[in-house]
Amino acid sequence: MGDILTLVEPVVVINKLGTSFFEMALTQTVYNQSLKATAGDSDRAQALSSRFLLIQSVLSSVAAMLSIIPLSRMADRYGPKVFLVASQMGSVLGMFMLVIFMYCEVPLEFLYLGSLLHGLSGGGPMFWAGVAALASLSSEQGKRTLKLNIVDFCFGIAGVVGGLLSGYLYQMGPSILLLTAILVSIVALLYSVFALTDSRRSLSESEPLLSESESGKMMDRVSIGMLMTTMMLFMLGMVGAENVLQLYVLKPPLSWDSVWAGYGRAATSAMYLSSFFGVLSLFSVLGDTALTLLGIVSNCTGMAIMAFAIESWVYFLARGIMMFACVPMPTLRAMLSKNLHPQQYGKVTTALKQKLKMCFIRGEFLGCSSWFWL
Repeated sequence: MGDILTLVEPVVVINKLGTSFFEMALTQTVYNQSLKATAGDSDRAQALSSRFLLIQSVLSSVAAMLSIIPLSRMADRYGPKVFLVASQMGSVLGMFMLVIFMYCEVPLEFLYLGSLLHGLSGGGPMFWAGVAALASLSSEQGKRTLKLNIVDFCFGIAGVVGGLLSGYLYQMGPSILLLTAILVSIVALLYSVFALTDSRRSLSESEPLLSESESGKMMDRVSIGMLMTTMMLFMLGMVGAENVLQLYVLKPPLSWDSVWAGYGRAATSAMYLSSFFGVLSLFSVLGDTALTLLGIVSNCTGMAIMAFAIESWVYFLARGIMMFACVPMPTLRAMLSKNLHPQQYGKVTTALKQKLKMCFIRGEFLGCSSWFWL
């Protein structure tokens, strides 16, 4: 039973279900409000929605950058579980802002407050930093790539289920979908606080402590710098493209309703499943570097086809070609962790989070500015 409580996968699954429901409720609410404001003009509504979501995301990202240092210091003292608990608390508070918006007559800009609260608590990057740290510390070095891909596999399963259910729950009522999202997210938070066990102590007992000079010698700065640069470039491309697609499917020529939008989200999350099976079958043959290149090629090819998606079947065909698109990030994280001693995780992952957050913001601007060309 103790070994089960060290697994971070249940938190990932439950949290992803909650965020899938919330993201559907938020996107549909913002788009419908924009349609009302533009008297049904889908192009103008798309532009307003894109601008709103851009500002919201940038606010959250900037606020998260301010919280990196204090949360990292707390994590160094109390363990990486701090990242999970803090970010999920902010996520739940942000969801309640949408509840207030739906039941009170407040302007749409009120939702910026939810983004600010989510960002100040660490946001999504902090959550995934905690997940990656706990998964790495609870796995052997030779099995770390597989372990991190198992985490993404669980994320993908939850995303598929959440995507399929969210559209139908929204048709039952936006409030039902939102309240379900809040309840599921609270369950994930409670599990993180009371059930999840930080396995850092057991590992630290078996590995010797390093002095500052030994720590510097062990860390290959060139390799770490190249790995971090690769992750930043990949993040920059992924964020910009996915933000365009999230809103593109709601307007002509696709004009998806909530059910089809849920199918699209499920297809996106299914990439995590196919990526996991790809790693499982090809890891012993290709290795980390070749797997990363395979994922990048798969992602770029699918995105190129997606640019011509004027019918739904083209969209899903492109998602199928992107079956290995989720391989690079967990594989690169595993490669990075293999170059570090556990004592070095806090310092290096803090620097990485800051750089990835900047790339996330730039990706958001790329996604928004690309609407002028659609």
